[in-house]
Amino acid sequence: MNRKALRRIPLHKLIDLKVDYAFKLLFGSERNKNITIVFLNAILQRTGRDKVKEVMFVNQEIGGEFQDDKQSRLDIIVKTQSGEHINVEMQLSNQDDMMKRTLYYWSRLFTKQLQKGKGYRTLLPTITINICNFTIFDDIQHYHTTYHLYEDSTMQRLKPSDDVLEVHFIEMNKFLKAWHEEKLHPLEDILARWLLLLGMVDVRKDKVYLDIYRELEELAMKDDNLLEAFNVWEDLSQTPETRIAYEQRLKAILDEEARLSDMRDKSLEEGIEQGVKKVAKEMLAANMDLETIKKLTGLTVEEIEALRAEI
Repeated sequence: MNRKALRRIPLHKLIDLKVDYAFKLLFGSERNKNITIVFLNAILQRTGRDKVKEVMFVNQEIGGEFQDDKQSRLDIIVKTQSGEHINVEMQLSNQDDMMKRTLYYWSRLFTKQLQKGKGYRTLLPTITINICNFTIFDDIQHYHTTYHLYEDSTMQRLKPSDDVLEVHFIEMNKFLKAWHEEKLHPLEDILARWLLLLGMVDVRKDKVYLDIYRELEELAMKDDNLLEAFNVWEDLSQTPETRIAYEQRLKAILDEEARLSDMRDKSLEEGIEQGVKKVAKEMLAANMDLETIKKLTGLTVEEIEALRAEI
């Protein structure tokens, strides 16, 4: 394969696959099913007889009781040939509620399997995969973590033969850090190849990592699935309708992020204000003079007098 075959459009025109809309177009499409299967096997580390061989895309709302929730979710939900349900969620920005969101959506997908008149034994394993563009676990260095139910003292998994809960977190910033520090070997690590694909474009920084592109170029010469994914990615990136929808989705994500940031800032300011007033009240109770309180707290005379009236 000619090395130039991988690149048909300018790299800066590629959409960021960490935007959930773009991610779903690539990995949540029936025509790209083979790409989805390879990607899932890489994350789940399935080989041999355990491999995911076939998936059926499931169109259903999980959660969605709130209007904002429906607008914020563009997950991929599949059912495997063995009946497992897998939910894949791409998160570009941190909404500070990842753990509870994860367990909530896992539980909804798990319970939706139970049909009227059927027993609990019919419930099949449900897997949630969260790919996050931010740090989840400050105390864990590895970028890919997997969780099950364990007994606290023996660390024995709860009923291993009927283990229905599995939760994965992939932290892209940790992955990229490990790759730049040359701690990864994508030639032997299939998941690393696919995460490089996701990490190559950073829409926030308006940046394309050329070193990652060069690595992908080498890898695509040996990995037909990766080459296929790159070609589909390029096609999506230069389709006008896709581009418009992608830009709209990106704006919605960034707007929501700004709204949450404003709420945090407001909450912080209110907390500081309450703290200052509490200190001022303690000073008043200690009979400190007004000028000293004013100097130390930054409050006006009127504000201090109002607090005196409250005491």
